[in-house]
Amino acid sequence: MRFTLTVLLACLPKVISEKAAQTCRFASASRRASPLFRRFFLAVGMIILNCVARTVVGADSPQVVEIWPGAAPEEPGTIGVETTRMSPSLDRKQVEVTEPTKLVTNVTKPTLTIYRPPKDKDSGTAILICPGGGYWNLYWQLEGEEVAAWLNSIGVTGIILKYRVPRRPDEIKGEPARRPLQDAQRAVSLVRSQAKEWGIDPQRIGMTGFSAGGHLALATATSFDKRTYEPIDDIDKISCRPNFAIPVYSGYLKAKDKDEIAPGLRIPEGTPPIFLVHGSDDIVSPPEHSVFMYVALKRAGVVAELHVYASTAHDFGVRQVDHPYATWTDSCARWMRHQGFLKSATRQ
Repeated sequence: MRFTLTVLLACLPKVISEKAAQTCRFASASRRASPLFRRFFLAVGMIILNCVARTVVGADSPQVVEIWPGAAPEEPGTIGVETTRMSPSLDRKQVEVTEPTKLVTNVTKPTLTIYRPPKDKDSGTAILICPGGGYWNLYWQLEGEEVAAWLNSIGVTGIILKYRVPRRPDEIKGEPARRPLQDAQRAVSLVRSQAKEWGIDPQRIGMTGFSAGGHLALATATSFDKRTYEPIDDIDKISCRPNFAIPVYSGYLKAKDKDEIAPGLRIPEGTPPIFLVHGSDDIVSPPEHSVFMYVALKRAGVVAELHVYASTAHDFGVRQVDHPYATWTDSCARWMRHQGFLKSATRQ
């Protein structure tokens, strides 16, 4: 908001002065016009100036798009009002980022929040971002807004997926919630349907996610051949397969008490390339979740890369600190370029 107001204050004097000069010239030529005409002219002038002001205020605001044309599938609408609050402080043994950050909960209307990179950097690649939170909340700042900023810095459009949380009463605790996958599949199809309008290459739409969001990104990348809801319009006729996925310190990937991937996951033919990241000391989602997923992907012939960082816990996001795990974003960007998903800026 502070940045928006600065832009507004800086730009409005010039805009207003130009409009005022036009108004004076027109008024000078119309002094003998009727009072009714003058009142009409002044009213139109105010409308124009209001429109200009609104355009300047919203110039740098991210675009927000609702995913579903009406109520989301299987949505009971009994969760309550959507809420934004600060996360609790956590112990360093649990997470890398211990201070409170902004989170969102009680989501019933899923949306996409679209952050575009500077035009001179825009590569045409886009990545849907799935914040974590155990399918109870969305860590919106640490694993959403900060991720979008990083993606913008490398020329990628960052699109935060606000999927439905918390778990609904009919969803099993300790297992992945099913409604977020409906939101994610719809989101990929929606972005691809708007690719031309949004300046995105429809063959370079990826997904990244953190913790439970990492599971959601991977589940979307491996369930593209079967929608988890009944199609409702032409958007659902468009592929919901992301072109690549980047799950980070994911949970729900490993079966309980078995050295294999979770029974709810499968790796069909056509699964896109996957880049996995984890911390070796993660007690929230142990690294075995990513390790056994990597093994399963390799056995299925899927292009995959795995990075496990020593002495690293959960929730490190994309923050640049003096620790080896902070280099994962550089490795990921190089991987995307090598795979052909992150090219040089092509915008005119």
